Amino acid sequence: MDTITALREAGSKIEELLGLEHSPVAITFHEVAPVNGAPYYDKPMSTPTEDGRAGRVAASCVFWMEAHASTFHTAPQDHGNCSVGRFTHGLAEAGDIIDKSDVGALLDVGWVTLEAFAGVAALSRRPAAITYGPVSQAKSLPDVVLLRLKPRQMMEVADAVAVEFLGKPQCQILPRAADQGVIAVSMGCALSRARTGMHDDELTCALPATRLIELATALDAVVRADRAVVGYAEADKRRF
Repeated sequence: MDTITALREAGSKIEELLGLEHSPVAITFHEVAPVNGAPYYDKPMSTPTEDGRAGRVAASCVFWMEAHASTFHTAPQDHGNCSVGRFTHGLAEAGDIIDKSDVGALLDVGWVTLEAFAGVAALSRRPAAITYGPVSQAKSLPDVVLLRLKPRQMMEVADAVAVEFLGKPQCQILPRAADQGVIAVSMGCALSRARTGMHDDELTCALPATRLIELATALDAVVRADRAVVGYAEADKRRF
């Protein structure tokens, strides 16, 4: 079996084992912008703000949500509205965004401090394009696979593999997975939830695509054990 077929099958297995509402998303950071294989995201650019921010969506994490349905490429300028997302996705340096009004708003209300922001992960390379889409449509090995999970599903993932829980912003889980090879989890920051509409009972998990098969294999035993325990507990509570 070739690598891409194995990746797709692992994604399908994880989706089935966990009973995911949303299919796993493949994310690829390109050194050279692709010219075929999928369309470029083409919703209109927003009107620029006074400080020059503009993009095709409110924040880079919005692309995560839209990628459950189809595969598309994005150009760096498509991500230009959310300065934090530009930074974590490797599209801007800290010095490029520190004077932007959206960052100023976060600092002014104390949502983040400069000291805390200094510890936020950012992709170590500058992508020429970023591709998003369902793992089931992957044509090549992506960098990261993103899962949207409920607490019960997150428990099973954490039982199956070692995970790293990260604070805000949510989007820093991508560079942690892509650059450090860890399986990174976010509870979902308020900023991202407001921009994406992600529900309060959801979390996000990013893992290196090279570890997807590992997770699928480990989950099999965990889910079988959980189902057995649920069966026992359901039978036992009939005594009450």
